[in-house]
Amino acid sequence: MVRTHALSKQFIDPKRGVIKAVEDVTLEAHPGKIFGLLGANGAGKTTLLRMLSTVLEPTSGSAEVAGFDVVKQSEEVRRSIGFLSASTALYGRSTAREILYYFAGLYGIFGGDAKKRVDATIEKLGITSYADSLCDKLSTGQKQRVSIGRTILHDPPVLFFDEPTSGLDVLVSQKVMEFVEEVRTQGKTIVYCTHIMSEAERLCDQVAIIHGGTVRAYGTVSELLSQSGESTLEKAFLNIVGHQENEE
Repeated sequence: MVRTHALSKQFIDPKRGVIKAVEDVTLEAHPGKIFGLLGANGAGKTTLLRMLSTVLEPTSGSAEVAGFDVVKQSEEVRRSIGFLSASTALYGRSTAREILYYFAGLYGIFGGDAKKRVDATIEKLGITSYADSLCDKLSTGQKQRVSIGRTILHDPPVLFFDEPTSGLDVLVSQKVMEFVEEVRTQGKTIVYCTHIMSEAERLCDQVAIIHGGTVRAYGTVSELLSQSGESTLEKAFLNIVGHQENEE
């Protein structure tokens, strides 16, 4: 489970002063569900995920991931999560197998246990034919499978996806979404950040529309459509964000 209460993050810019990247965000994501963070680039989605994954410390508020406080129990949080984004790079001079072994070590998995986990991950994701190829030689889709492999190698209960299909072609994007749907059936808690409305409509059990660092609407896709009086999530998003901006 992922839970936040009034979670906020501010940065100080020498020219612009205080920047409120995330402000008073309260939400809950549950096991066996996909919670969508829907917003345009710069809305605060990535900053929110970075706080939840302990990369950034909140300015105020609180958050728990898998029952652990992100500030007071950051090490336990990191053991409990997998993080995948389209911008995550692979070291080109390592093979896919070497990458997986490296991350097994980071997760504290060694020896025979590491071999079992790596072999099982390679088989599960269909990496066998290129497991010993250098990452520089892999296609975009193959690299993404290796990235998925290192994300799930330690079988974490919570998964964060930050724009995981950005820059990918239709076929690779489809495989990523199929994987997300599969891990939902395994009872994992999933937080899925995207600005692609069709992905949110297809995948998400609940959606929070985030804009300007704040949550502007929160509910199921059907509830957001009803709230906005629109027929598609894209129109609902524009309605909710645009209407509230005009009020401001």
